[in-house]
Amino acid sequence: MTMINGYSSADGERLSEKERSLIERRERLLGPAYRLFYERPLHTVRGDGVWLYDEQGRRYLDAYNNVASIGHCHPRVVQAIAEQAAVLNTHTRYLQEGILDYAEDLLSTFPAELGQVMFTCTGSEANDLALRIARHHTGGTGVIITRFAYHGVTGDISALSPSLGSGITLPAHARTVRAPDAYRLGAENVGRLFAEDIRAAIADLRAKGIKPAALLLDGIFASDGVFAEPAGFLAEAVALARAEGLLYIADEVQCGFARTGAHMWGFQRHGVLPDLVTLGKPMGNGQPIAGVVARPEVLASFGRSVRYFNTFGGNPVSCAAGQAVLNVIREEKLQQRSAEIGDYLLQGFRRLAERHPLIGDVRGAGLFLGVELVSDRESKAPAAAQTRQVVNAMRERGVLISAAGPLENILKIRPLLAFEREHADLLIDTLDAALTEVVG
Repeated sequence: MTMINGYSSADGERLSEKERSLIERRERLLGPAYRLFYERPLHTVRGDGVWLYDEQGRRYLDAYNNVASIGHCHPRVVQAIAEQAAVLNTHTRYLQEGILDYAEDLLSTFPAELGQVMFTCTGSEANDLALRIARHHTGGTGVIITRFAYHGVTGDISALSPSLGSGITLPAHARTVRAPDAYRLGAENVGRLFAEDIRAAIADLRAKGIKPAALLLDGIFASDGVFAEPAGFLAEAVALARAEGLLYIADEVQCGFARTGAHMWGFQRHGVLPDLVTLGKPMGNGQPIAGVVARPEVLASFGRSVRYFNTFGGNPVSCAAGQAVLNVIREEKLQQRSAEIGDYLLQGFRRLAERHPLIGDVRGAGLFLGVELVSDRESKAPAAAQTRQVVNAMRERGVLISAAGPLENILKIRPLLAFEREHADLLIDTLDAALTEVVG
């Protein structure tokens, strides 16, 4: 029975008539490619802060969604969208102050070397644009990614997203490397081994007559299984890639905007400076906005020879939402909260590991956490079936998480940045109860 990759009719007897009707309409109208979470899909009708509500008014603690990361329907963002929509919403080919004010504020959160930004609508578009820029700048085509990466859904980028499923065929110009899994490789080895894999991938591209262009990495390796430690392990690989003429594209679509706690951007944990940074998901707290932040020297030749225009990218309403998000992160001290509550959760999950042998490893940074479930701690054999059961048991208890990794045996936990101690306690207690139920 599938949980992450789709709805299973084997659980149909637990669905209401309304839910069955919605599933049937969805399949008929939207086609077969969409997927639903959970064995008993959730019918949401309202969001407020850290909570989602179903049609019966039951609330669910949202410890997964990384789009409305500062809180569902945050009043500051709602107000900013409404006020701007009532005045003007058009494209970037007219002079407007809003996009420039927002660009200036956004860039102030980056190292000075990253001095320009181009706006898109989605993280997929941002990664697609970054790849175009990297290829133009280097004259190469080769790209290096991790084996179970996810970078988006455009044509070029979906081909570089093996986590989308067996229907994805890796293009000839791409090479994959092992995820930097400190749990299995050892924290003392992971940086060196990751760099060695990058070196081998570059050599193989060149041996096949393909000039490498970019190292494209999600800084938290979310789809690979959430690998954050030890801080700094990326530095050797990035230095090697740059010395070999590749650009480093830091995919911050999932780990940016204070998600990892101690820093605004995930790459900062590793003491590295990217050539290009891609942004998306939480950037507008639900309003579509994304972008590419770049070193000006990398953009220079691209801008001279390629005109860029995106009808909705950087529109006034989306920029107003983006500005509101930055303001809320600062004023509500959400980066500090991400660090503090994230550490509290890590410690809580590690205490659970002392009582639940099913937990093999607890890892993460800030409010991006992974809890790996194994059937045997010695062999570290993945406990995929139990992971699905835990995720569904938590959904039934009113807490929403998901799973990650090639075998989906890692609990993927991304609490909203608005989480407070009481919400963290509820999450820990619910995970405890779910693990107890699954084990016995």
